[in-house]
Amino acid sequence: MTTIAQLTFIPLATHNPTEKVQELIEHLAQYDVKIEIGYLSTTVIGEADTVFKLIREVYDTMALEQERFRFHVELLSPER
Repeated sequence: MTTIAQLTFIPLATHNPTEKVQELIEHLAQYDVKIEIGYLSTTVIGEADTVFKLIREVYDTMALEQERFRFHVELLSPER
């Protein structure tokens, strides 16, 4: 089952948020998902298990590396 997640990462305690967002996008590239980069968010498309694993790992990584952040996740219904 393929699912779609729209991710918005907002680093709150940095002087260079663009760099932090770019690091996140580079991190996403290691997963077996299709990535679509938008102006305000990034969309990932892939198997549901992979997408959910990605979300958890990204959140855990950001929690360790970032002082403060917002991480918005919007899930679309699965495609069969």
